[in-house]
Amino acid sequence: MNFSGKQHTHQYTQINNGNIKAVFPLLCPVREVDWLDGWSYKMIHSRSGLIEKDCVFTTPHHGQFDTVWKVTQYDTNNYQIEFLRVTPNENVVKINIHLESIGQQQTKAHISYQYTALNEAQNEFIEKGLAASFNQAMKWWEKAINHYLETGTMLKKE
Repeated sequence: MNFSGKQHTHQYTQINNGNIKAVFPLLCPVREVDWLDGWSYKMIHSRSGLIEKDCVFTTPHHGQFDTVWKVTQYDTNNYQIEFLRVTPNENVVKINIHLESIGQQQTKAHISYQYTALNEAQNEFIEKGLAASFNQAMKWWEKAINHYLETGTMLKKE
């Protein structure tokens, strides 16, 4: 059987209401537990116990297998992170995040997700449902991180 996985990149820019030095450490599987309602992970490999280059962790998935994440770039000087996320039999996603300071208490988060389908159902999702799902997820993430930056508490999903 010949299969060709569709590939599409979606981008979103968030405005985070916090200093770049406060925002960057929150982009870590360990720290996301503090501010992202529903986030759960299992650390597989990290020398420091936190996010770093070559860190590997998993997140639960509705399918048979967990989603596996690997940090392929982690640049604390330039506030950049790249992840490779694999959900077996569904998709491979390359995630790039680059933070840009836009003032003492605001940060732009430039976020890019490159999706590659691993089956026909994912091909269809990329074509018909991904854009709306991606934008909804990015808006929730922006709202949740800003709530945490402003209050120090987690915003609960309704």
